[in-house]
Amino acid sequence: MIRSSPDKPNPLASPWRYQPEEGFYDEVLQPSGQIRPHWRGLTESILSLGEGGFRERWKEGQRLIHDHGITYNVYGDPQSTDRPWPLDPVPLVMDPGEWRSIEAAVAQRARLLNSILADAYGPQRLVKDRQLPAELLYPNPGFLRPCQGIAVPGGTFLHLYSADIARAPNGNWWVLADRTQAPSGAGYALENRLVCSRVLPDVFKTSNVQRLAGFFQAYRETLTGLAANQRDNPRIVLLTPGPYNETYFEHAFLARYLGFTLVEGGDLTVRDNHVYLKTLGGLLPVDVIVRRQDAGFCDPLELRPESMLGIPGLVQAVRCGNVAIANALGSGLVESAAPSAFYPSLCRQLLGEELKMPTVATWWCGQEGPLSYVASQLHNLVVKPVFPRPGDQPIFGARLTEAERRQLVSKMRAEPGKWVAQEQVALSTVPVWEDGTLAPRHVVVRVYAVAHAGDYKVMPGGLTRVTPSLDNLVVSVQRGGGSKDTWVLGSKAEEQLTLLPPASHRLPVSRATFDLPSRVADNLFWLGRYVERVEAMVRVTRSMLPRLTQESDPTQASGLQAGSRILSHQGYIKRSREPLESELLALLYDGARRGSLGHSIHLIHSVVWPMRDRISTDAWRILTRLDQQFAAEPTPEALRLSAALDLLNQTVITLAAFSGLTLESMTRGEGWRFLDIGRRLERSLQMIELLRHGLASDPTVTRGELEAVLEIADSTLTYRARYQTSMQTDLVLDLLLIDEANPRSLVFQVARLAEHIEQLPESRSRIRRPAEARLLLRLLANVQLAEVNELAAPETLQAFLHKAAADFRQLSEILTRTYFNHAVTSHRLTAP
Repeated sequence: MIRSSPDKPNPLASPWRYQPEEGFYDEVLQPSGQIRPHWRGLTESILSLGEGGFRERWKEGQRLIHDHGITYNVYGDPQSTDRPWPLDPVPLVMDPGEWRSIEAAVAQRARLLNSILADAYGPQRLVKDRQLPAELLYPNPGFLRPCQGIAVPGGTFLHLYSADIARAPNGNWWVLADRTQAPSGAGYALENRLVCSRVLPDVFKTSNVQRLAGFFQAYRETLTGLAANQRDNPRIVLLTPGPYNETYFEHAFLARYLGFTLVEGGDLTVRDNHVYLKTLGGLLPVDVIVRRQDAGFCDPLELRPESMLGIPGLVQAVRCGNVAIANALGSGLVESAAPSAFYPSLCRQLLGEELKMPTVATWWCGQEGPLSYVASQLHNLVVKPVFPRPGDQPIFGARLTEAERRQLVSKMRAEPGKWVAQEQVALSTVPVWEDGTLAPRHVVVRVYAVAHAGDYKVMPGGLTRVTPSLDNLVVSVQRGGGSKDTWVLGSKAEEQLTLLPPASHRLPVSRATFDLPSRVADNLFWLGRYVERVEAMVRVTRSMLPRLTQESDPTQASGLQAGSRILSHQGYIKRSREPLESELLALLYDGARRGSLGHSIHLIHSVVWPMRDRISTDAWRILTRLDQQFAAEPTPEALRLSAALDLLNQTVITLAAFSGLTLESMTRGEGWRFLDIGRRLERSLQMIELLRHGLASDPTVTRGELEAVLEIADSTLTYRARYQTSMQTDLVLDLLLIDEANPRSLVFQVARLAEHIEQLPESRSRIRRPAEARLLLRLLANVQLAEVNELAAPETLQAFLHKAAADFRQLSEILTRTYFNHAVTSHRLTAP
């Protein structure tokens, strides 16, 4: 191990090969090459670990990212919507004295922007007195006219605010952008902290890094205080656009961490100017909505009529004071860069203070003087639309040709009020881990402030983001950038904080389970069905692979034909000239093929992902492992039958782990009930398909077919214990259809379904049995009263199974109409 002293010039040069770029402020090294004092603890730890030790520590961090399922979504990515969160293991360290100045500046800026919003949606004196150009208010798509005059609790529009700040070469901090619509990233900052504190536990503790829990505690207290009538135990929901949003993981993580219900627009409804959550047990009143989607999409009646994400009537409910929204509707008004040119004077006007942290130099081109300056200095500036649309990118003047600059100036002079220019800041640099070395990257820090106790409380840290390369000044995770934990050092160790309420705050015991949103019940139902469908496919395929090499044995050949009939009738393989072995391997490894195992497992992922806040960590790990088992491209070795069989065996074990976890760990509430209903219903359908196509339609059912059917149904051991080596069709049908002691039998599934249906809200609230309960009673009686001797006749068996399959599909439709019909998305597919 090589040790270096942090007092020597650039101790990170060897063995880490870290060389800052000239012309940029480096966060870790002084101009002399020595380590900055507040970085010494971390650099000493990194140097003592050495490259090998640090690499091992980071493997632990990457495992945590994987186990926690920390992801972000990439828009328009054909390969995958969610990717692992790009965290760098080397945190950004902030000097405590410098951070106090940043805290004061960010809190002041939050107060300033809140005051601007209060004026814009109130008296509008700033426009009348010409302190703020009207062209920056009324044409702004963030200005929501229906929200004009709506009173907000405590006069607070910004409950959560964030500022992107960066350091210039002279060492000063500047604000690059304000985030006021629905600031994202606080949850990722917390996850970054959870990972980094595990990767570097010793230096984290000895450095007295300030903790983040106090900030989130203040945030929750603020949101709780917004509830007008239910402050002891308000119902707070976090409104997300859905699982395809860029930061959906964060929405689910924060909802779970803060103890809120994660909802989509379709989960809420407005009745009599009150907002309600749709649940299996009825409508539950909502007191506070934490908004994580743009305000314009929140109400198709008064805002954007094309929105499919909103709640019709929400604005009127807010207007009546029956629900609070954080951040307030319309708060995105001050996200535009153009108004920041007027912030110094507005700060003096509204707060009576000088602006503590300036915005990067900004010129709104709607005035002749700034326009002339921008036109003459375009090569040094970054130009943006005043009200950018999705997909608009900043234009770097230095990268344009002379002809392109003239063309841009002409466009700006034609519509000057639509353009804003800012100084191009040479962002400071910070080391990032790059395969055994440290390399400099440009850095921007997103700092958060929450309205609390009449002022703003700033998170002691933030979301640090870095550029993908040194020649790139655009900081964006979507465009290949990364993130870091942000360590603000303290003078002493902080006390441990908890988000649990104090002991004096006591709530009555509750075992209510009817508050499950219908959309979640729908997803759980289909999760159960998809898991069971995958298991059935795996068991059929697993039974066939060994028989491929034993086709000369008539018994094994007939068993192979039985499996082939099952898969082909369900559409999983085609009856073609392709060898059966090739068809089965394609079923395993061709993820793009509809009906393949990979495709079916993707369906599991599609219903689990929207429930990220309701799936336990262990269940998430199991299902992620299942997804990964079929995600990789097959190697030549994997294409061997023995390797394919091993994969299927591992998949059965993974599915068994999930089944055991749900059996032993899930509370017996409505969520577990619908998950199990889905499993029992799908297992019934799969058993019917197994018998319909696994047994020949002529009277001469072979021994090989019966053995294959028993193996696929996981009932071989029970059958042999009872009947030794004798094989009879009626005995097999008795075990798989009407033996109530066999957990794989059809009657077992029907009996469990009947028990579940009796506990659902419709059954418990009615005097007469609902349609689904009556259907199941009839189905249960039909199965229990069936005569296996008669069913041994192929025509009788086929008719019985056909009628049973129709009943199960009808049951699925009834449940959907009764409990899921107002879910935003239905995952109903035609069951095989």
